[in-house]
Amino acid sequence: MRAGTLWYAEWSDQRLRRVDPGASPVSITPPAPEGGSVRWADGDVDPRSGRVAVVRETHPPGSRGAVDVVNEIVVLDSTGVADVVVSGPDFVSDPRWSPDGSALAWLEWDHPSMPWDDTRLRVRDSSGVIRVAGGDADAPEGICQPSWASDGSLWFCSDRDDWWSLYRWTPDGGVERMFHAPGDVGAPHWVFGPRRYAFLADGSVVLAVSHRGRDSLVLLDTDGSTRTLAVDVTSVDDLAAAGSTVVLIGSSPQREPAVLRFELDERGELVGPVQALSAVRDVDLGPEWISEPEHIEFPGGDGRPTYAHFYPPRNPESRPLDGELPPLIVMIHGGPTGNATSTLSLARQFWTTRGFAVVDVDYSGSTGYGRAYRDRLQGQWGVLDVGDCVAVVRWLGEQDRVDPARAVIRGGSAGGFTVLMALATSDVFAAGADYFGVADAEALAQETHKFESRYLDGLIAPYPEGRETYVERSPLTHLDSLTSPLVVLQGSEDAVVPPAQSEAIVEALRRKGLPVAYRLYDGEQHGFRQAENIKDSLEAELSFYAQVLGFALPADERIPVLEIENLRPDAG
Repeated sequence: MRAGTLWYAEWSDQRLRRVDPGASPVSITPPAPEGGSVRWADGDVDPRSGRVAVVRETHPPGSRGAVDVVNEIVVLDSTGVADVVVSGPDFVSDPRWSPDGSALAWLEWDHPSMPWDDTRLRVRDSSGVIRVAGGDADAPEGICQPSWASDGSLWFCSDRDDWWSLYRWTPDGGVERMFHAPGDVGAPHWVFGPRRYAFLADGSVVLAVSHRGRDSLVLLDTDGSTRTLAVDVTSVDDLAAAGSTVVLIGSSPQREPAVLRFELDERGELVGPVQALSAVRDVDLGPEWISEPEHIEFPGGDGRPTYAHFYPPRNPESRPLDGELPPLIVMIHGGPTGNATSTLSLARQFWTTRGFAVVDVDYSGSTGYGRAYRDRLQGQWGVLDVGDCVAVVRWLGEQDRVDPARAVIRGGSAGGFTVLMALATSDVFAAGADYFGVADAEALAQETHKFESRYLDGLIAPYPEGRETYVERSPLTHLDSLTSPLVVLQGSEDAVVPPAQSEAIVEALRRKGLPVAYRLYDGEQHGFRQAENIKDSLEAELSFYAQVLGFALPADERIPVLEIENLRPDAG
């Protein structure tokens, strides 16, 4: 949006539209040959001419899938006439005009890299195209969040020194590091647009820094000095500024995500309270019920320091029997290039209020711990992540914080993959919950969308050359090794992990006579979105654990008893 004119992509037909002040939306781009086959995203308006630079993704009619998809940056005038300015790289993102409109910056990368692996930052001006950073085969760097300052300098995040630090580029001075400390300013760009730093009118910069599992807000002054801002957030999803006003999406262990706003004075001090601009849900849960995370470090599957958030059980209306240690739920985040957060999550509190301890594992490959930690998972997905989950159970057991004999593991999508591999290759888990988990790594590599179509080249092996490794790393290959009870929860319309994959796992457990339960949710895709299904799946999972581990469900909650096949009457 600029000068009151808003540009947006309409989901129903993927056409780009413009809305001038007081006017109705006008379609700028023509209808695609096939509905939604031409898509637009991540635009920026030229402050001089009003043209918009935008990413265009084209799915040619009759295409063979990801291999034929074309990604470009085009510049559109007010009537939709397009000038292709960047074409050739497999991926492009972040087209950003300089303040005077004389230069355009963007990011690009090629298969098999993901944007956090090996990215190039380029600028096009009247003299041609300039490579600002990236593109060194001997020293690849993940670059993200390019943004122009008002003085015409270009800022960006790079992990060239392990942490995603903040850098500045000028044509005369080249690249210089502006902020470096233990912690990541950058983050993996699964989607277009998120920002974790922003410029204030006086030239100072507000940035979010992730370190040891939590975000903090830092003010970088024009003289290079820094100070931490006293804003009660531990997780920042997006951040912007105008003048002396900062707006962000933030959360904490006591509060769900909300749009927050605050002002800074000329000394960089907060002026007045932080305001919530979005409605903050009243979760009707007092602080005495909320289990807050403890960031823990433990020896991982290969002995190196590994990290997690540990949540002890918390319920002021009940207490354990003398000498009893709580059962443990090991949670696995998706991605796998993602991370656990300290955000208040009722899905976690669901378990801690019912007597479980929860450990949310930032296994090797997670973000927020620097590039070297993230790169640990290269070639090791399905091995090292599993080893880390096994190791945290043993470590917590040795610390007498949980009962390791009553440890269960749960996860969805990529996390579900780790669940299945953990149950197939270890014997430490008493049960597991698989939410639409990847069971066939080879099928995922062959059938997924373009962005992730070569993701597994790094996590497992180049495909098809490494096909044997894909077969070995697929849970479907290890069906005979599954020995633990499992509940499987699946959407009927999941195109990423089709029901057939989950049903193969279920059928194998049936044949082996192991306790198994299966819920297929009609109309759900990859990730449950309907409130009634989310509620039902959690209650089904709790009922499953109650029967397998041998404890009673809360009588006042009237949770339906899940039907479990092959469950012995004396189980638990």
